[in-house]
Amino acid sequence: MSVEIKAVDVKALRDRTGAGMMDAKTALQEAGGDAEKAVEILRVKGQAKAAKRGERAAAEGVVQCYIHANHKVGVMVEVDCETDFVARNPEFVEFAREVALHAAGSASVQYVSDEDVPEKARQAELRVFEEQSADKPEHVRPKIAEGKLNAWLDDVVLLRQPHVNQDKHEGKTIEQMRAEISAKTGENVVIRRFAKFRVGEE
Repeated sequence: MSVEIKAVDVKALRDRTGAGMMDAKTALQEAGGDAEKAVEILRVKGQAKAAKRGERAAAEGVVQCYIHANHKVGVMVEVDCETDFVARNPEFVEFAREVALHAAGSASVQYVSDEDVPEKARQAELRVFEEQSADKPEHVRPKIAEGKLNAWLDDVVLLRQPHVNQDKHEGKTIEQMRAEISAKTGENVVIRRFAKFRVGEE
């Protein structure tokens, strides 16, 4: 019997180890929900670089902004790392700029990660999708609703989205780009938050 893994536990493990979302979730599932065992699993797999360095927190970083050419849309984003040295790394700074550019270009993005999506919002969407699938055979309704919920998360979660400049970034998602800069710098890289401003919006 599989253990239900809560988003808050996945987030806690990611914050602690610097592992990717799916890696953290898989490790928790393998560990039967035991956080300490999950950390060990990630260490063995070599996916917890931050844990190997004494579990240092991502407390350094940069704030970057992007203003659209029409001056009607702007984004500020905070991207964190472990050391001031990496925070000044040109590739790290460029990654932060690219995240800001993407957030400005994405009409639907609202949250950084799955864990940031409020459970209330998630359940509200799921209820709508369940109602939409009410005319389908009963045994397939949950799968249809879950599929639609997953598609909705693709629309609103930053890390899930392919960068708006798909040619430049070869269709990679923001999470894949984050993982790459993390591997290059050898540090835990975290997109902490972003704020989007659009002229005329409340």
